[in-house]
Amino acid sequence: MFFHSVNLWNLAFYVFMVFLATLGLWDVFFGFEENKCSMSYMFEYPEYQKIELPKKLAKRYPAYELYLYGEGSYAEEHKILPLTGIPVLFLPGNAGSYKQVRSIGSIALRKAEDIDFKYHFDFFSVNFNEELVALYGGSLQKQTKFVHECIKTILKLYKGQEFAPKSVAIIGHSMGGLVARALLTLKNFKHDLINLLITQATPHVAPVMPLDRFITDFYTTVNNYWILNARHINLTTLSVAGGFRDYQVRSGLTFLPKLSHHTSALSVVSSAVPKTWVSTDHLSIVWCKQLQLTTVRAFFDLIDADTKQITQNSKKKLSVLNHHFIRHPSKHFEENPAIISDLTGTSMWVPVKVSKWTYVAYNESEKIYFTFPLENHRKIYTHVYCQSTMLDTNSWIFACINSTSMCLQGVDLSWKAELLPTIKYLTLRLQDYPSLSHLVVYVPSVHGSKFVVDCEFFKKEKRYVQLPVTHLFSFGLSSRKVVLNTNGLYYNLELLNFGQIYQAFKINVVSKCSAVKEEITNIYRLHIPWSYEDSLTIAQAPSSTEISLKLHIAQPENDTHVALFKMYTSSDCRYEVTVKTSFSQILGQVVA
Repeated sequence: MFFHSVNLWNLAFYVFMVFLATLGLWDVFFGFEENKCSMSYMFEYPEYQKIELPKKLAKRYPAYELYLYGEGSYAEEHKILPLTGIPVLFLPGNAGSYKQVRSIGSIALRKAEDIDFKYHFDFFSVNFNEELVALYGGSLQKQTKFVHECIKTILKLYKGQEFAPKSVAIIGHSMGGLVARALLTLKNFKHDLINLLITQATPHVAPVMPLDRFITDFYTTVNNYWILNARHINLTTLSVAGGFRDYQVRSGLTFLPKLSHHTSALSVVSSAVPKTWVSTDHLSIVWCKQLQLTTVRAFFDLIDADTKQITQNSKKKLSVLNHHFIRHPSKHFEENPAIISDLTGTSMWVPVKVSKWTYVAYNESEKIYFTFPLENHRKIYTHVYCQSTMLDTNSWIFACINSTSMCLQGVDLSWKAELLPTIKYLTLRLQDYPSLSHLVVYVPSVHGSKFVVDCEFFKKEKRYVQLPVTHLFSFGLSSRKVVLNTNGLYYNLELLNFGQIYQAFKINVVSKCSAVKEEITNIYRLHIPWSYEDSLTIAQAPSSTEISLKLHIAQPENDTHVALFKMYTSSDCRYEVTVKTSFSQILGQVVA
């Protein structure tokens, strides 16, 4: 009887554990946002021109091939060598196809057409015969050596050209990104053959499934080399993760190790990338139009006008990648932007003395400079916040230094602004700018378009609100709530005690608005200060919006930052924010 009872308890325990694992798996495979990526299409029929390899090389690697991507007349021009563009090599991942290069190759071709082929890129792609290198790692070293030979072959195709390249840029998808990093471990490999490395959904930290010693040994060799030689590696590297939609490669595995001496590496989740702002699955990351557009814009900004190739200036490369992938000020990239701008011309100067101000611009015939004297506001408020719904790339906000009412020249603060899906905004802490006497908001003359500019001064304690998250084992039965009713445009909720991978919460935002005629758009943003993994939610008001709060990277031990829930709101609405533990998502985090 005793043993029968024990067996029943064991059976009940195993059934319960299977139930929990099933809940976790369901959350991993189905508990993510819908695919918001736009499909990228070719404008002409894609062609893949096979590059003839030296006979010895072809004999040594009979299963592998090298292709050059082209479309229409551009593909015909490719057949006449030597080439004249900027070489980029695409490396597919586990079971990947060389034809996956077509999305970024086609978008780059359209961009080159827009500038009358002043510059253009040549996209090459390696055919690894769709080998399953994530399951069997015996081919990884062979792939690495073949890529080395491909780079040398590619550079020979430009021989004799005035602006012949001396290096290539590499885009590696999934395991292709790891193969690219492994190039540096080869004895005869010259590091300056690669000028830029972009990896997409590459598990850099560890293999997803360490099924054999070939994979684990390969990872150990690559990562140890990059750690031990961090001082000497000057390769600008960007790792882009897909976010929670990518259940094949968890985004935490894609973050390059933060080495104190290797400052040329960036890691970001696609949901945080400006002008992308979506999570991608493991395959869509190579065709997601929003992400590929961002990547192509970055490539063209990386071109050195003198060499007509990708710049060798590491500082510029990092600046470009930060501009496009980390924080976009809604300005075209400039290597050395002008800080002082002329504020002259036939423009109206309108003083504004109130602490909260809104201006609706529609069919403006004159340019207007609205000036906000800061002296009196400094005595009462700590911060100023301004936003505009005009998402052009022109400068829009300035500051006068020691001026009485207007200034002929002003400090261009537009470079400190940040772009979001529906607004560009700027927040300044007044004590950081003691020499500024006036804030200046510029409204250009517009015809047929309408946009809104808002500014407000506020005290930090009114807009920075602490919201401790609920306990892990509250199972969603308890919650914590804050009410925001100060008519603000911007709030920062500090999510206290939220910093571990195994934590997961549901946050619900209820907006209640006074009678308004036009649609109100709010943006809710989870900002993680210790890694670039922000996620944004756009909601119409009034509404009730539920958002998942989960992490890809745990908070480092010595990091004192706090995760933030940023709210870009309307002064016509009041907000109630409730947070509670999501047990099913905790299981998903543990399973993943």
